Amino acid sequence: MTDLDDLVRRVATRAASDSKDLPAPVDDARIVAAERQLGLALHPLLARLYREVADGGFGPDYGLLPLLGPGSSVVGEYLTRREASVGAEYPQWPEGVVPILTWGCAMYAAVDCLSEDGQVLLFEPNPYSGGSWEQCWFLDSSGFAAWLETWLAGAGWFEEDAVDRDDLAEPQPWEACASRLPPGA
Repeated sequence: MTDLDDLVRRVATRAASDSKDLPAPVDDARIVAAERQLGLALHPLLARLYREVADGGFGPDYGLLPLLGPGSSVVGEYLTRREASVGAEYPQWPEGVVPILTWGCAMYAAVDCLSEDGQVLLFEPNPYSGGSWEQCWFLDSSGFAAWLETWLAGAGWFEEDAVDRDDLAEPQPWEACASRLPPGA
């Protein structure tokens, strides 16, 4: 068993213990349909979770979004945000960064499907005051697998007791943001 096989198994176990009403996993045809609509391949680990665990509903806080609609979904949220960014003077959402869950208050966790490790980004638009959106993007984890491990360990900044811990690793500004959100029109 590879480390990723073990990680997927542990995520599935945690997901099943957290919720008795998880949606069914998606089949390969739904993954292909989602990728076609996105115009890019999902990060392989993200695709495995949708294929082997459930169509969202598990993970930190509100849980992962469903892959496809109706309603709020990975594909729907990505397409909405990218459409608003194309041709904008100050694009808000970078290409290849798919939102996977909402933290509420317009905040999202997103996986960079263009990075090999699937870095996890935090989009926090609430302090936005005009101009570039760079100050709204943070690197939450250098890889999706590490982000999942943090969730499984109960050690994320998003945990209820996080403010009481001294060893907390908070999201840091996403340094690649400037190159991924170049000024538009």
